[in-house]
Amino acid sequence: MTAKDAFSLTDDQRRRLIEAAITAREKAYVPYSHFPVGAALLTASGAIYTGCNIEIASFGATVCGERTAAFKAVSEGERDFRAVVVATSNGVAPCGICRQVLYEFGPDMIVIMADTSGQVAWEGPLNDLLPFGFGPKKLAEGQEAPGS
Repeated sequence: MTAKDAFSLTDDQRRRLIEAAITAREKAYVPYSHFPVGAALLTASGAIYTGCNIEIASFGATVCGERTAAFKAVSEGERDFRAVVVATSNGVAPCGICRQVLYEFGPDMIVIMADTSGQVAWEGPLNDLLPFGFGPKKLAEGQEAPGS
């Protein structure tokens, strides 16, 4: 996808995604950080997948809301992400691991950071949050031709 044909959200899609992310945030399990995060992911098929962060006493097993939504989408066969909303109390950005996971399936996707009132703190392309991202295309470009 080039900048010329980049996906853009309608006002209705944006509103629905923000509402879904805020609702997903309410389901977060955060007994340690007390910082619930909700995410709503729009795929090319038009489906919306939600997720929340889930903290585990063994912190390495904790998963962010964005990755929960992404993995739900992938487990249902979705491989083309168009937009994601991350809803927090203060509209913060996705963490680095989430940026990398989202890049795998939507390097040109739109990211919206919103607070719990639905106020958008930032909206823009994932490429702005993960410049020089590394994904499947980069792996394919680095492969040698068979027999070389």
